[in-house]
Amino acid sequence: MTKSSGAILDDVGRPEGRAAGTGPRSAAAARVTETINKQSLEAQAAELLRRQILRGELQAGERLLETPLAERYGLSRGTIRAALRRLIEEGLVCHVPYTGYQVIELSDQDLWELYTLRGALESLATRLAALRIDGQGVKRLRAAFAQLLAAAASEDHERADRLDRELHKLIVTLSGHERLLQHYVRVENQFRVYIALSNREVDAREICESHRELVESICAGDAERAEKLARANIVPPEQFQSRGG
Repeated sequence: MTKSSGAILDDVGRPEGRAAGTGPRSAAAARVTETINKQSLEAQAAELLRRQILRGELQAGERLLETPLAERYGLSRGTIRAALRRLIEEGLVCHVPYTGYQVIELSDQDLWELYTLRGALESLATRLAALRIDGQGVKRLRAAFAQLLAAAASEDHERADRLDRELHKLIVTLSGHERLLQHYVRVENQFRVYIALSNREVDAREICESHRELVESICAGDAERAEKLARANIVPPEQFQSRGG
């Protein structure tokens, strides 16, 4: 496992577990603050582990032991356990009987399901976005694509990956379909794993160019073409599996 650069701090800059000074706050207010701080720490721990999984620093099938993780990040086991449970809900971590927590391993069936589900959700969202888009939506979409182009041109791969994901999510948002967006968000992190696998060894500028026509089709209101391009832009699993992904 990759070591963290430092301990996670609580909301007032203390490492978790260090007692706060006494003060005039009531016991009720102290309990509320403690709850907020705890939730914040759990969110930070979950985000740290999430990033390491998506970057491949925590590899598929790798065991995630509470005590070593707690010691590494300066957190309690309870905070780590809560963070791991969040990642289970997101589909990034699983709990194996008699083994404990581990990073998910995507089977061929998992990859097929993510490919077909993403294709269904994004193609519908893209079609709806093209039908509904207005002048403000066009500005937002072109601005998001311009940022992606800039990141790719500077060879900032991590930023380009993030902006690529944000562009796709913006398209789903522009569909104006709230329930579609809610379903997309539920599996978003699993899609991120799929995208990370499919984008391995692919130049970021190549990814950008594949999105250019998609963006312009949505902005032009060409729903049929935009929908077809949305499906075509999703790499099928056999394509990146054949190159060792």
